[in-house]
Amino acid sequence: MSSMMQGTTDNGLLLPVQDEDGRPFWEFAARGELRVQACADCHRLRFPPRPCCPRCQSFATEWHRVSGRGRVWSYVLPHPPLLPAYAEQAPYNVVVVELADAPGIRLVGNLVAAPDAALDSVDPSRLRVGAPVRVVFTELAPGVTVPRWLLERP
Repeated sequence: MSSMMQGTTDNGLLLPVQDEDGRPFWEFAARGELRVQACADCHRLRFPPRPCCPRCQSFATEWHRVSGRGRVWSYVLPHPPLLPAYAEQAPYNVVVVELADAPGIRLVGNLVAAPDAALDSVDPSRLRVGAPVRVVFTELAPGVTVPRWLLERP
């Protein structure tokens, strides 16, 4: 069985799990677009994607394009990284970004120096809650693109 079938890239990084509700998010990411699910009836944005609107209980959905700008809401430096592919890149970060044009929507990812840079490409001393960031997209494996984040003012 190949590593791709087990949910990892050839170099051991984890691939996102794509379920039916979230699949459009990943399809838009592959096109370089950051989109957030919204209710097609009451227009409330929601993340993570789910089948039913928590506000009006509608099952009608649409996907709104967002600017891809935000601020670091929180971050962590995993200690110790448990998987070998991540241990090789330690210390790396995992950030939670609150989107500027969708308050309350927060996405998890990594702060990197360039779209295809290693996870350890940003010195941990540069991480700050509130730091402005913008989205970039990285292809982890054929057909699997993830959002990552760059400091707005490096």
